[in-house]
Amino acid sequence: MRIYLMSTIRLINRDGINADMALAYITCKDKNEAEKIALCLLKKRLIACANIFPIGSLYWWNGKIVKDQESVIIAKTKDKNFKKLINQVKKMHSYQIPCILKIDAVANKDYDAWTGKETE
Repeated sequence: MRIYLMSTIRLINRDGINADMALAYITCKDKNEAEKIALCLLKKRLIACANIFPIGSLYWWNGKIVKDQESVIIAKTKDKNFKKLINQVKKMHSYQIPCILKIDAVANKDYDAWTGKETE
């Protein structure tokens, strides 16, 4: 008989810095939608911080290449929040298939601690 123990694993890199930080990269139709989504994620404590940038995008949609202006959110969060973040963004987003990417990140100790505190 095998017994498996489940526990939370906190990754530590070789410099002793926590590696459970994630960046969420979320494209939006415009700045208003990006701000609405970012504010909701902040209020629900799913992210600690969001940066919003205007971007030019090129992508395939319905068999054609589209050139568009969008806004992107780069949000700082913890791995543990990412599934909830995806679900919340999907509820609010105007796109049929929103771009919600998780980028693994390593932060300095103080910023990592602050992010953890703000997303509890």
